[in-house]
Amino acid sequence: MLFCVYTLDKTDSLAVRQAHRPAHVAYLEAQGERLVAAGPLLSDDGQVMIGSLLILDCADRAEVEAFAAGDPYAAAGLFETVTIRPWRRVFPRS
Repeated sequence: MLFCVYTLDKTDSLAVRQAHRPAHVAYLEAQGERLVAAGPLLSDDGQVMIGSLLILDCADRAEVEAFAAGDPYAAAGLFETVTIRPWRRVFPRS
């Protein structure tokens, strides 16, 4: 089942994001095929990373919650909010 993980960073936490980015990227690279898509959310001017959007293919919500808890960004206390929702791909049609 597909899930989206939508996170928003705490205010003024860009330094935390940048410090933990290499570990975060390595964590994502280790996820294999269950990571469908991932990337940062950006400020309105498109210049500053303010959160993340990930789409995962997992067996259930518990697996997604474990993934989210294991993210180095989460361990560093970067996120103000983490929202997990089931997601259905409609386009592009596969």
